[in-house]
Amino acid sequence: MRFPAEPFRIKVVEPIKNTTQEERERLIREAGYNIFSIPAETIYIDLLTDSGTSAMSDNQWAGLMLGDESYAGSRNYYHFEQTVREIFGFKNIIPTHQGRVAENLLFSNILKEGDVVPNNIHFDTTRANVEYHKAQAVDCVIDEGLDPENPHLFKGNMDLNKLEAVIKKYGADRIPIIMLTITNNSGGGQPVSMENIRQVSELAHRYGIRFFFDACRFAENCYFIKEREEGYADKSILEIAKEMFGYADGCTMSAKKDGLVNIGGFVAVNDDEWAQRITNMLILIEGFKTYGGLAGRDLEAIARGLKEVLDENYLRFRINQTRYLGEMLADQGIPIVKPIGGHAVYLDARRFLPHIPPEQFPGQAIVVELYKRAGIRAVEIGSLMMAKKDPETGKMIPPSLELVRLAIPRRVYTNMHMQYVAEAITEIYHEREKLKGFEIEYEAEFLRHFTAKLKPVD
Repeated sequence: MRFPAEPFRIKVVEPIKNTTQEERERLIREAGYNIFSIPAETIYIDLLTDSGTSAMSDNQWAGLMLGDESYAGSRNYYHFEQTVREIFGFKNIIPTHQGRVAENLLFSNILKEGDVVPNNIHFDTTRANVEYHKAQAVDCVIDEGLDPENPHLFKGNMDLNKLEAVIKKYGADRIPIIMLTITNNSGGGQPVSMENIRQVSELAHRYGIRFFFDACRFAENCYFIKEREEGYADKSILEIAKEMFGYADGCTMSAKKDGLVNIGGFVAVNDDEWAQRITNMLILIEGFKTYGGLAGRDLEAIARGLKEVLDENYLRFRINQTRYLGEMLADQGIPIVKPIGGHAVYLDARRFLPHIPPEQFPGQAIVVELYKRAGIRAVEIGSLMMAKKDPETGKMIPPSLELVRLAIPRRVYTNMHMQYVAEAITEIYHEREKLKGFEIEYEAEFLRHFTAKLKPVD
């Protein structure tokens, strides 16, 4: 079947509250038109993120009851370490309470002012953690990855010519690592091919540079490789993952994505010296190595989730539920990023609202309207989240893409929910000329989209 039914039965349900449009208009106005400041109980369908919003399995919940909360040497840590090493293959496994801490620990110990970190496209926390250390985050995705309508099957691929140009421009001694985000979140949840991974690895190691993954959605990337890349159709997801990680020197991961848990992450590195420095800092800010800021029960849930995410029945439904929503929107002529990505459908806000310029945040206009009309929460990935300021003029430099991400939590919503989302977006699209942009009243220095206050453009 093209869109298989859910490969699970629902054992526990959580009621979701309906609010009136009048209530939602008041709430979003009081929140400074920032969807992050809206109480979750007023959301009907929450597509803000797929991070930490998954429904855990009965097996994972059972694992919580086996939590060993010893301060050091918890048995859950050893199960966690064994599982990560079996899948990822790296020598040193260091748990953290979430992915951005893994990024911070890594970059705090390897970056100095003036360094450069290339990536296909950095996501918001990765970019912020690089820039916080006064280093430069450089995006090197292929040109097809910046064209929402291009049908390229691996639009997350790194452009090798761009990458080598960055190495030659800045020098390998200023590039401690090259990163590759799988799947490429900021570019529409697009996968990276095994061929490209192999080529990036070869280029990095030719110049003596370490190669790392941002591995948040590694299983989804592996599924796309199995589905789309020649020579992998008969390989298991585990076999594909082992080959993929075998090309790298380490990774960071938020287990809140393909770990199928609500909290947790890790840094994995082969280099013993890097691991020792990261561990020393971990003890200072997170906790001892064998818990890394997590309870033993959470480590157990991650270990079990990392095994469950390799199940092809789960991944088939996961990818196809996202595809189902995307194709319903595309059938109505709504501009989306194609091919449809793994964890989310991305609206092309630039084509959706061509009358709103980037400096008035067209993506945010869609996000606000979607909440007001239907109680659906999405997130802008465009000029509000990703724009830079020209250091000389202070003017905004918009990103290449103006997107709205509809991130689908794992094992949470049914396909009927997806139909509701599609109908709401279609209704907005038919009246899109009425929407107006926004301007910023308050913004933080880093990651401004989390706390910004906005007001409608008059």
